[in-house]
Amino acid sequence: MELEFKAIDLRQQKDYMNLLALCPIKFSDISFINLWAWAEEYGLVWARDENLVWIRQTRPEACYWPPVGPWEDIDWQACIHRNIKRPALFTRMPDQLVRLWENRLPTALTIEDTRDHWDYLYLSDELIELKGSKLHKKKNLLNQFKKGYDFTYRKIDTETIELTRQMQQDWCTWRDCESSDTLAAENRAIERVLTHWEIFEGIAGGCISTGNTIIAYTVAERLTDDTVLIHFEKADPNYKGAYQAINQMFLEHSNHPFSFVNREQDLGDPGLRKAKLSYVPAGFVHKFRVVIRES
Repeated sequence: MELEFKAIDLRQQKDYMNLLALCPIKFSDISFINLWAWAEEYGLVWARDENLVWIRQTRPEACYWPPVGPWEDIDWQACIHRNIKRPALFTRMPDQLVRLWENRLPTALTIEDTRDHWDYLYLSDELIELKGSKLHKKKNLLNQFKKGYDFTYRKIDTETIELTRQMQQDWCTWRDCESSDTLAAENRAIERVLTHWEIFEGIAGGCISTGNTIIAYTVAERLTDDTVLIHFEKADPNYKGAYQAINQMFLEHSNHPFSFVNREQDLGDPGLRKAKLSYVPAGFVHKFRVVIRES
């Protein structure tokens, strides 16, 4: 029976989360909030088949994302034969699933490393304490912010959500988002999340304000019991050290003792890659493009 792909539906969040919990690893691309945020930009649709959710991207290129479910329990040969026309392209594939397919699929696979999509992983304690010479500049900027400004750290909730949306609009004005397809797409994704804030399971966020004005914010998600996923993080460039402050304060004020922080990908942007590497990641989620060729 052919898979019936439909638009990603908020009403199916719980069912999806139950299957996501069965995945051996959880990473940024397959979090529900990420799928919802970027669904319109990538033309994402999904379909259910027994114990898997299949995710298909329709733009700017047609391809599949990693299927979500109990990977180790799946008869991949029968499942792919039943559901996927070959050749088929899969993107954002974590190395654990790639190795599984290599062992269980008799058909030939073409595998290409995609460094731009690797998730950056950090130790939460290191981002909070900022100890050592490698993080000295971050610590110094954080201290300058604390000494230089009269600020308040607050959670993003019903009282601060509209102020956070206003700050995002201001940030887009400063960065001229409409002149950049990438920034404009991200702005739309952020708006989708902020608009539906109270509906998402595991969502969390923090903001820094001066008076009634938000000058920095973070939007995050509890990815697993020990890992928090940072989706979006913005700061007013007129406040020196604001990025370092919101990065550190969100984790410091979290009610959940996360051990690890996933700060998503750099998408090949040189400035973003430099910034993420400067925080000295403890590891990565390696990802690949995989083509299942015709037998």
